Amino acid sequence: MLLGLQYIYTDKELRTKVFEILEQKIAPNTDKNNGRPGMELWKILVFGILRLNLNWDYDRLTEMANNHITIRQMVGHASFADDYEYKLQTLKDNVKLLTPEILDEINTLVVKAGHRIVKKKEGEKLRGRCDSFVVETDVHYPTDINLLYDAVCKVITLTATLCSLCDLGGWRKYKYNIKYLKRLFRKAQQLKRSTSTDQAKKDKRDELIRSAHREYIELAALFLEKARHSRTEADSGGLVAVGLVSEIEKFMKHAERQIDQIERRVINGEKIPHKEKVFSIFEEHTEWISKGKAGVPVELGLKVCVLEDQFGFILHHRVMEHEEDVDVAVPMVAAAQGKFPNLVSCSFDKGFHSPANQKDLSEHIDTVIIPKKGRLSAKDKEREYSPEFIGLRHQHSAVESAINALEIHGLDRCPDHGIDGFKRYTALAVLARNIQQLGVKVRQKQLALQNRQEKLQKAA
Repeated sequence: MLLGLQYIYTDKELRTKVFEILEQKIAPNTDKNNGRPGMELWKILVFGILRLNLNWDYDRLTEMANNHITIRQMVGHASFADDYEYKLQTLKDNVKLLTPEILDEINTLVVKAGHRIVKKKEGEKLRGRCDSFVVETDVHYPTDINLLYDAVCKVITLTATLCSLCDLGGWRKYKYNIKYLKRLFRKAQQLKRSTSTDQAKKDKRDELIRSAHREYIELAALFLEKARHSRTEADSGGLVAVGLVSEIEKFMKHAERQIDQIERRVINGEKIPHKEKVFSIFEEHTEWISKGKAGVPVELGLKVCVLEDQFGFILHHRVMEHEEDVDVAVPMVAAAQGKFPNLVSCSFDKGFHSPANQKDLSEHIDTVIIPKKGRLSAKDKEREYSPEFIGLRHQHSAVESAINALEIHGLDRCPDHGIDGFKRYTALAVLARNIQQLGVKVRQKQLALQNRQEKLQKAA
């Protein structure tokens, strides 16, 4: 990783282009007495990349930034005598300045630098392989009753803070109220359906379950009504109060939706349509994804699609919001070819197949490797049994190596909040992977040169 970063910094042309991107996109902090503590752009990039590549949280990153000699040398601290200390919040505030757009532009430069090292001749054609995988969000398993509990707890806590700020009463026992709500939540959660063959016993247990849920949602509705009344009385408190009111309203909408769904599902016996469900009130972009993998019935997060070339560099990636594999095949190739015009072929698995994709992709690249679903026609057999198709199809599985590398280096679960944090975290992971690959190629070139020199010395 550090060898790849060193190559970027010591290559004058590459370094200049990287710093131009950072300087255009990240405004410097010129007022030292106001705002975030400033950090040099190179330090921001290095610490962001290291956090993802080594799968560190910010606490670990702060510890290593202050004590790891080699890392400190990489960001410009001359020796152990330089006792400059990084603060946790400083690192958080500055790494968050990196946007997906900045990272994508730098990633393109890094991949092109890697190609200059590994390509045997100028203009060598690129052959891609594309696949998607799930990056989980940092959420617990969702049920309608625990989502209601989360929402009402936030409403109670925020309303108590608002009333304290505006000198209003009525929420002195807010901690007790949360405990009381949790008691009813646990009661509803622990009741199970009867497995008895006696219908009377089943009906009795079902009525007990409905009664527990009814009591739970009635208490939740009571707290919401009380919070609504307190919110209308909070007319002072400045900008902080305005922000709190906005947050309270957001969580109240979540709570009202969950009350409605619990009442429809448990009390009225309805089946809630999937499109109406929300799987986290904190990470609202979270999707329920079932890819049919053995031992993994469902994953909570977002799918990410990556397109890798034959040299192991990731040319392009895409966070798939409410999209399936078949929807992103053409946009992925078009975007990758916009950055790398010498991309001439790309392989996919069957999930990306559709007649429209087969046709549209053939307009962008020379060779399209997508196995067709179902029975093959004579023309399809001729295409899929050709030596070129078979050869590139066999190479397609190598993209799983890139996906596995991304996952073990931090892109299995995203700890950052919000869809913007998710996209930044993903872009950082892809850039970190490519810089690591750049370091691998540099090391291989150095070892090859060293071996040649040793052979010449022996021959002499």
